[in-house]
Parts: sequence; structure tokens; C-alpha cells
Amino acid sequence: MPHSTAHHKHQRVSPLLVSTAFLLCGYAQAQTTAPAVEAKPATPQVQSPPADDKAAKDPNQLNRVEVTGNNSDLEQRRTSTAARIVIGKEEIERYGDSSVSEVLKRLPGVTTGGRPGRGGDVRMRGMGGGYTQILLNGERMPPGFSLDNLPPDQLERIEVMRAPTAEFGARAVAGTINIVLKEALKKTANEVRMGTSVEGDQASGNASWTRNDKIGENIPYTFTASLNRQNSRDDSESRTLWTDVNTGAIVLDQHATGTTFNKRQGLNLNARVQIPLAAGESLTIMPIAIMGNGSSSSVGKLDQAPGGAVVQPYATTAAEGSGTFNMLRANLQWQKRVNDAAKVDVRLNAGGSHNTTHSLRRELDGNNALLRLTDDSTDTRENNWSLNGKLSYQLESEHSLVGGLEADSSVRRQGRTTLQNGLPILTEFGDDVNASSQRVATYVQDEWNPSKQISAYAGLRWEAITTKSDSANYAVSNTSSVLTPLLHATWKPDEASRNQWRSSLTRSYKAASLQELIARPSISQRYPTGANEISSPDRAGNPNLNPELASGFEIAYEHYMTKGGLISANFFYRRISDLIRSVVALETVTWSDQKRWVSRPQNLGNATAQGIELEAKVRLDELWDDALPIALRTNLSVFDSKVDQVPGPNNRLEGQPKGTANIGADYKLRNLPISFGGTLNITPGYDLQISDIQSSSMGTKVVADAFVLWSVDRETQVRFTLNNFVPRDYLSTNTALNDTQRQFTESNNPSRLNWGVRLELKL
Repeated sequence: MPHSTAHHKHQRVSPLLVSTAFLLCGYAQAQTTAPAVEAKPATPQVQSPPADDKAAKDPNQLNRVEVTGNNSDLEQRRTSTAARIVIGKEEIERYGDSSVSEVLKRLPGVTTGGRPGRGGDVRMRGMGGGYTQILLNGERMPPGFSLDNLPPDQLERIEVMRAPTAEFGARAVAGTINIVLKEALKKTANEVRMGTSVEGDQASGNASWTRNDKIGENIPYTFTASLNRQNSRDDSESRTLWTDVNTGAIVLDQHATGTTFNKRQGLNLNARVQIPLAAGESLTIMPIAIMGNGSSSSVGKLDQAPGGAVVQPYATTAAEGSGTFNMLRANLQWQKRVNDAAKVDVRLNAGGSHNTTHSLRRELDGNNALLRLTDDSTDTRENNWSLNGKLSYQLESEHSLVGGLEADSSVRRQGRTTLQNGLPILTEFGDDVNASSQRVATYVQDEWNPSKQISAYAGLRWEAITTKSDSANYAVSNTSSVLTPLLHATWKPDEASRNQWRSSLTRSYKAASLQELIARPSISQRYPTGANEISSPDRAGNPNLNPELASGFEIAYEHYMTKGGLISANFFYRRISDLIRSVVALETVTWSDQKRWVSRPQNLGNATAQGIELEAKVRLDELWDDALPIALRTNLSVFDSKVDQVPGPNNRLEGQPKGTANIGADYKLRNLPISFGGTLNITPGYDLQISDIQSSSMGTKVVADAFVLWSVDRETQVRFTLNNFVPRDYLSTNTALNDTQRQFTESNNPSRLNWGVRLELKL
């Protein structure tokens, strides 16, 4: 349990969601009766249909070859005791996405923030703000690293775990996404990919090279290099309307427009070398290097209706920005099989990153006279290391025991200079931030197979995190510890069944981020001096935050079909205590002689989240014998949540939509080396009550993608892609209500079609 405890009120799970989950599970089981044959990992069978006359006459005509058997990704999912979804290379590369988050948006229950077609922060169950744990090769992503820094070409697979496990960590209230980079393969491969894409009037390009080979006779390795350059244009439009609560008179009417051009280029390198040391002993070396830089330029215009008591802050703006990001990280993994039952695994990771940013913003009046010049520069350096040790032991009684110890440390040194009209501001907090975070954890888990029908998992994990900052006049020290028990079970109705049920009882948590704990105050750009407004607050951190703690329950039904298809239904429930949410309040601050509105994270209280996730991956000829072998991939998720301390309706978790849906299909032509497909991703709009005086809404998000893959020969493929080919504007609103005014802001962010072509060569 965390150091600070909270009283939990009894909360009922929505009967509608529970009953719907079981009805859908029962319906799927009734509709998909399977033969009484257990699906085993057999060698895939290759079948060639009879050659038609045309093929017989043309020796260059490629005969259609169909591979049937168990899909390895589905087999990993089926045999895992804890619920796990595995996405392989073929599905990752299908639509030629430019970012990993665009790949993830098609997975069951996963949503992304930001405008359509641009990826954004990744959320499982629609829960943003750090509820989703993102891992890279089983390790927490290093500080400063973003999924946007990782091209999909460098991925081997993606693993999605809906409930936490002791080994992978309990900082996963919504779930865990593990990104696995290219692995060293036994077979030799030499692959090159080159592509270009166009979004609106902006062109981008990328190229990658992957080499799998051996050093000598027995040292396999893989090396991947990716080079990319991205250009984009972002247009924005917003309207701010303030009205008097008592009279309805318009106090302020502003209309803002802006255009930003972004340029970004980067080089990504990663490798994996597996060195056999002795019988049952090996050393794996995995270095990663990322080098990137970017720039932006923007112009904006602010029109304000005459009248009212609020003075127009500026008429036009012009801004330029630039930045660099460089990261170097080395991972070492030593494995030794002590005997037939015991194995030791030790992982050491160390690295650092250097990030710089510089922005210059000019605000001008209607006569193009300079009103305010803001010059902001940051220089951030992160150094971190982690050490993990794991002992695995297999008992004769079908128990598989694992115990582990973990420790990691991260140190951040940030220098920041903010000048306003040539003079420094916020000097009372110091320009330098020196912060550190240390974490220790220990865990034990037991996987047990009491019979061929039942598998069970029990785990216990303890974790403690200490965050410190010795910044001038803003020192912070925060320590929290959490004990999390974890239980999972899988049951088959009979030994040969293709149906199985899963259930989980877990505790998980979300620690406050470094930014939430020690954030240096950030001043509102619209109101930098004097008093500001509730709709444009300053932002600051809170060093007294406690971690959020969640109790969770899941139950799922899965049916595995004879040709590799899957039908599943999953229900989840989370009860969260010490919920962290940013709250806007009027404060007496040190950086102004007047009271100002400040947005600061607080432990608000308790919340619940629940939902249903439905998924089907089938081929039409599995359902109807005479149908074409069209592969269908569909999923539908429905979410609901409630924050106890916020008045309803719509008192949901921040950023959580009411659901998401994906429907996709692809087909390979019988007599031509061409396959094609498409997918539609829909996230419905929703309203959100943030506090008793703040609310917001998000518009519906729709993204349609398509691809055509032409296999020229065994070594050459050409992939054509259309991403976001039905572009829609992304709408959002924010409303604030105080004693005298209703302040309403509506924002519109257009999106654009992105088309591309990529050449894929096997040399």
C-alpha cells in the first residue's frame, strides 16, 4: 500500500456492462462450435491449388500458395496465462505508418491523442495521463524518449498486456505495451526499404536497412539503420467567447488563426548481438542510438471584436523554434542455465540523452509595432541506468517460479533561460533544475498448471520510488512505495476445447511524474503580467502528490478457430484512489503582485473505470465454405468512468472517450501477386466535466487507411499507402464558469490525406 491511505467508498459496477459482456461471450460460444481437436503448434501445411490453364501455358506465372496452420502470434496469446495480444511484423508494416502510435491505434481498446493521422500519446482503455505503461524490450522507456523517435521498421513485434504482472511491473493501471526491437535471427537477411509520402503540400522521405547475419559460425546479429525526414503543416483556428452570467452580454469575442510549418529529420541505429559463452550461457548486447533535430516557424492572427473591458493582447504573432535530441543507450543481457530446472537472467542498461530547444516569439500590434518578445531556451541532459536480476526455477509439480530484484536511477540536469523583452523572468526559481529519481523493486511469481484445462498465476511485487530536486528556492523530496498482489487464471471447458476463459484480480498504480512533482512555473502567454483569466492559467507542479492506486478485475472469453481466427470478449473494472488531476484555482503567487489562476496537479479523490472490449480476427472462408479468403480484423471497445469528487454528468476520467472501433479487411488476389486492404478507425466524440467550474468536449475522430502491395518477385515488393484518406477536422471545446462570466473556447484543427509509396528489397 502507498504511504498515504484513502478511504474507499463502495462503488457498484455497471450492471449493463457486466450483463452485456456475458451475453456477448455466451453468444460467441454458441455460434462458434469447434471440433474436438486440440490446436497444437504443428508445422504449417503448404497447399497449392491446381494450376489453371493459363498458369500451365505461362511458365513465368506464379502459382498461388496458401499457408494454413496455427498463427504463431495467436499461439503465444493462447498459451499465456496472463492476457496478452501479440502483433507481428506483417501487421506492423501493413499500412506503411510513419509512427508507432499510428500502428497502435488499430489495436483493441487503444486510442491516441492529437489530430487524425498524426498518432499522439497512446492510451489503453482510453485512459491517458500515464495510466498505460510503455516498455522497450521489456524495460521502461528511458527519460526523454518518445515513440515518435522510433520508426515502425525497427520493430520485431508489439505485445499488449491488459493486466499487470509482477515481472513486467505494476505501473500499468490501464495495461502495458511492450515494444520489441528487431531480434537476431538464425537465417541470413539483407533488406532495404525506401519510401516517400506527401501530406497536403508537404513531402517526407525515409529509408531503412536491416541486416541479419552471423559473425563466424555461431554469433548471430541483426543491425537496423533508419533515416527519415518529415515535413508537415499544421493549421489551427479558435474562437473565444466570454459572456456575462447575469445579463448574457458579450464581454469578449476573439478569433485566432495560425499556421505552423514543421521540419524534422533523424537517424536511428539499433543492433542485437548474441554471443554464446558456454553450454547454456550467453551474452546479448543491444545498443541503441538516436540522433534528431527539427525546426518550426509559425504565424498567427488574433481578431477581437470592439467593446468590452478586456484589452486585445496582440494582433499578430510570429515565432521560430529549433531543437535537437540525441540518445545513446547500451543494454547487456547475461543468461545462464544453472541446471535443467534453474536459469539466471541479469540485465544491465545504461545511457544518456541530450535535448535542446530554443524558441523566439514576437507579438505585434495592429501597426506591426513590437509589443512583447519572448526568448526561451532549454538544455536538458538525462543520465540513467538500471540493473535487473531474475531467477527462474521449474518444479516437477508443474510450478514455474520466478523471483527478481530491480534498481534504477535517473538524473536530470536542465538549464533554462526565459527572457521577456530582453529581461529574465521567473528568476526566483533559478534557471537550473537538478532532479533525480531512484527506484527499487522486488517480486516473486508462480505459474502453475494443475491440469491441462487450468493454468494459474500468482505474483507479489513491492516497489518504491524517491524523487528529489535541489533547484534554487524550489527543492522537492517525494517518496512513495506500493505493494501489489496479482492473480491470473485460464480455464478450458475441456482438454481439447478451442474455447477458454480468463480472469484476473490485480493491484496496480501510477506514480506522479517528474513534471507533475517539480514543474517550474509556466506563465500564460496571453496574460504574462498582472492578472490572468481562468481560461488561460499559469501552470506549476505539486511536490506533495501521492501515487494513484488501483484495484482491478478482468474476465475474458476467447474462441480460437481452426484456420487461425479468433473471437474474444473482455470486461475490465478499475477502482482508483488518490486520483491525480490538474485543478485550476486562484492563488497568491510569488511571480506576480496580483492573484493569478494556476493549474496545479492534485490528489483529487477516487474514481472508477470499466468497459468491454470485443475482437474478431477471421477469414470469411472460415465462416462460409464458398467465400473468398478475405481476412477481417474488427474490434469494438466501450468505456465508462466516474470521478467521485466531480459533479456529473460526464464526470469521466480525463481524456477517456466513450469507446473506439476498428474494422479492417485485406485480400490477396488468386492469380496476381497483389494484395490490398483497408481499415477504418473511429473514436466517438465525448463531453467531460473536469471540475465544478470547468468542462470540455472532444469531437469524433475518424481515420481511414488503405494499402496495395505488389510482389514484383521473391525479392522485391512495392507498397502503396493512403493514410487518413477521408480527412476530417478535429474539434474541441473548453468552458470555464466563474461567478460573473462564462468563458468558452472552441478549437478546430484540420487534418490532411497522406499518400505514400515504398520499395522493399531483399538483397
